[in-house]
Amino acid sequence: MTIEEFILNINSYIDSSGGLMNLLMFHLLSGETQELLFPLRIVFIGIFLGSLFFVTFTLLKTRWLRLTIYEDFVEFFTYKPYGVKRLVKVWSKIEKKMEGASESEYKLAVIEADNILNDLLKKIGYAGQTLGEKLEKITSATISNIDELLEAHKTRNNIVHDPDYKLSLDEAKKILEIYKVALKSLEAL
Repeated sequence: MTIEEFILNINSYIDSSGGLMNLLMFHLLSGETQELLFPLRIVFIGIFLGSLFFVTFTLLKTRWLRLTIYEDFVEFFTYKPYGVKRLVKVWSKIEKKMEGASESEYKLAVIEADNILNDLLKKIGYAGQTLGEKLEKITSATISNIDELLEAHKTRNNIVHDPDYKLSLDEAKKILEIYKVALKSLEAL
């Protein structure tokens, strides 16, 4: 049998059975073919389920989903930046420290307020190792009381570096008010 005769035989078989598509469907849907494809189906179903589990696990365990969808969703429906509730709670704890009679609590309140502002500016994207470096890059258009804030930060540095630094209740309240105005300028409170 020559190649021409073989092709003619295939063409006549395809024409007599209703076309190439019918031939393919007949062979694919036959019991023998299905038995051969069954293990392959199991393998591909396993690969699909494993991939689905991996993608779901990765999305839930990483911060990507929270950063791209959840935070935007919360901000859209609350009309406030994400994390404001937590910041308000932390700020109220700082203000409660001012009710104490201890100078060390006043100092701690000022240091914590400074740390909150530093973390917030870092999250917003201001570059710098220290809060002082970050504040140097900010103008009064961003934070209305930037000059007072720089002085408050210097006071915080004095508290941290000089253990004998004296801080009165009135001075601590003024400093906390400066930080509060700055946080409100950044729409964090």
